[in-house]
Amino acid sequence: MKKIILIITLVWSFVATAQQAPLSEQVAQTVMNIWKDSIPVGGQNKWSYDMGVVLKGFEGIWMNSGNVKYFDAIQKKMDWFVQNDGSIKGYDKEEYNIDHVNNGKLVLLLYRITGKEKYKKAADLLRSQLATHPRTKEGGFWHKKVYPYQMWLDGLYMGAPFYAEYAMLFNEDTAFNDIANQFIWMEKNARDEKTGLLHHAWDESRQQKWADKTTGKSPLFWSRAMGWYSDALVDALDYFPASHPKRQALIDILNRLVDAIEKQQDKTTGLWYDIMNYKGPGKEKNYFEASASCQFVYAIAKGVRKGYLPATKLLLARQGYDGIVKQFIKVENGQTNLHGTVKVSGLGGNPYRDGSFDYYMSEPVIVNDPKGIGAFLLVSYEMEKFPLLATGKGKTVLLDRWFNSEKRKDATGKEVYWHYVWEERSHPGFYTLGNIFENHGARLASLDAAPTAAGLRGASVYIIVDPDHVRDNPQPHYVNPADVKAITDWVKAGGTLLLMANDSNNCELKQFNTLAGAFGIQFTDKSLNMVKNDNFVQGEVLPGDNNSVFSTTKKMYLKEISALKVKAPAKSLISKEGDIIFATAIMGKGKVIAVGDPWLYNEYVDGRKLPAEYENYKAAVDLVKWLLKNGK
Repeated sequence: MKKIILIITLVWSFVATAQQAPLSEQVAQTVMNIWKDSIPVGGQNKWSYDMGVVLKGFEGIWMNSGNVKYFDAIQKKMDWFVQNDGSIKGYDKEEYNIDHVNNGKLVLLLYRITGKEKYKKAADLLRSQLATHPRTKEGGFWHKKVYPYQMWLDGLYMGAPFYAEYAMLFNEDTAFNDIANQFIWMEKNARDEKTGLLHHAWDESRQQKWADKTTGKSPLFWSRAMGWYSDALVDALDYFPASHPKRQALIDILNRLVDAIEKQQDKTTGLWYDIMNYKGPGKEKNYFEASASCQFVYAIAKGVRKGYLPATKLLLARQGYDGIVKQFIKVENGQTNLHGTVKVSGLGGNPYRDGSFDYYMSEPVIVNDPKGIGAFLLVSYEMEKFPLLATGKGKTVLLDRWFNSEKRKDATGKEVYWHYVWEERSHPGFYTLGNIFENHGARLASLDAAPTAAGLRGASVYIIVDPDHVRDNPQPHYVNPADVKAITDWVKAGGTLLLMANDSNNCELKQFNTLAGAFGIQFTDKSLNMVKNDNFVQGEVLPGDNNSVFSTTKKMYLKEISALKVKAPAKSLISKEGDIIFATAIMGKGKVIAVGDPWLYNEYVDGRKLPAEYENYKAAVDLVKWLLKNGK
C-alpha cells in the first residue's frame, strides 16, 4: 500500500508542478467561458440533468480550493430555475423523468449551506416525484413515464444519490432499503454473467424492440451507462448509514463492477471503448470515449479513497487518468477543451433507437459536451487529492461533542448536534475543515462522551472547540481532573491536541483552563480583534515568515479572540501587538496547539464571507498538515 501511495504521489506531484493551474480549474474556466451569466449549462433554458453533473464538479473544486467563485456559479445557475416559492422553472413532475431529479443534489447543497426555505421546498418537490414515480413490479423506478417498465443504468445516477442525501437529512431511515434495492435489482436484471458487465437497460415487459424477449436486456454494454451506475454507487454511499444491513451489498456490487470494467480497459491507452466487449461487424468503428473513461476513474479513485475498493485499484485509476489527459484534453486558442464525448445514446423513442452497434456509432462525438466536462471535473478534483493522501493515511481525527454539545431541532424536529461539527454545512459547521482533513487521507470521527483512554485510543488528532457554558447548554459538561489526566496521558503517548476556545463572553474558560494549563497555556478574559461590522482589517492576523505551522499563509482573519498567556512547555507561535494569539507545546511524544477562537468554521474558511486577501482556507490546509505530521 505504501508503495502504491508513493507512486501516485510522485506522478501527481509532477503533474501539479507542470501546469499553471489544476486541470479541474482549467476546464471549469472553459465552462464559464461557454455558459456565461444565467445561461443554463447545456445552452438550453430547461431543467437539464447535465447541468447538475457540471455543477457537482464545481462543488468539488470549491471544496478543494476554497475559491468561492465556484459556489457562486452554482448558486447563480440554480437560482435561475428555483423560484422563491420552491417551484422549478422548466420542471414538470408529471413527466416522471428520473433525469430531472439529478439537479436536486445542488438544491440540497444550497439548502444545507444557506438554510433558505425555497431550496427545501424545491427538494421536497423533487422528492415527491420519487414518492409517486412509476415502478417495475420489483420496485425499480421507470426511467421515464414515456419509457414504461424500463430501468436504465443512467437512472441510478440521476436519482439515487439525491434520494440518499435527502433521506439522510430528513431522517427517512426506511428509504435506504429502497435505495439499495434500486442498485440490487438493476444488477440482477442487467448483469451479464459471463463478463460481469451491465447491459444499458432492462425492459420488464419485454415489449421493446431492443429488448431480448427472454431476459429483457438491451443488446450491448454502453460504457457511459455503466459509468453513471458506478458513480451513483460511490456517491450514494456518502449518505448511507454505516450500520445499514445493505450497505455492504452496494460495496460488493461496486467491487464486481470494477473487476469487470478493469478487464475491458485498453492496456495501451488506459481508456475504455464506447461499446465494451464488442467483437461483431464494424468493430473498427468503436472508439475510446471520454465521459465513460472519466466516470470509471472517478468511481475507482473515490472507491479506493473511501475504502470500498482495494488499494491496488489506484494504479488502474492512474493509468486511466493519464490516458484521459493525453487523449482528450487539448489547449486550443488559450482554452482547455475536452474532446471525445458522445453527445447522447439512448433506447427507443422517436426516431426509434434499436440499441444496435450501428445505432451507437451513429451518434455524434463532440467537444466540450457538458456530460463529458462534468465527468472530467469530477475525476480531476478526485485525482488531484492523490498527492495529499499519504499525509494522514491511517489516521483518525476525533472531534469533541462532549464539552461542546449544542443541539437544535432539524427540519423534522429531531435534535441534532450543529455547532462546530463535521456534518454541518452552514456557517457554524466544520464541514469544510473536515473535507480538508479527508483530502489529506485522514478519517473523521466524533466523541460524544467524556474523553477516556479507551475513547481516545486510535485517534491521532483530538480537537476541542468552544466548551459550553450554561447559555449554550443548560447542562454543560465541564472539564474535570479525570478528563485532564486522560487527555494529557494521550498527548504524552503521541497524540496531537488542538484547543480552540472563544472570547470569554462566548466560552467557558475557567474549567477549560485546567486542561490548557496542563500544557502551560491559559486562555484569558482579554478579548482581541473586536471587529465592528465587517471592518475586516480589525481581524487581521499575520503568521510571519518561517512560521513552523502556517508555512504558506501570509494573512488570516480571526475575530473576538481570547488572548493567551504561556509558560513552559508552551511557546508563543503568533502574537499581535504583544498579545499571544496562537501557542504550541510539546509534551512527551505528542504536541498541542491552542488559539482563542474557533476560527476554522465554514463562515471563515469556505470563501463566502472573507475578502480573498485573508487566506483562512490556506491556513486551514497548513494547520491540517501540521496536525497530521508525525505523532500517532
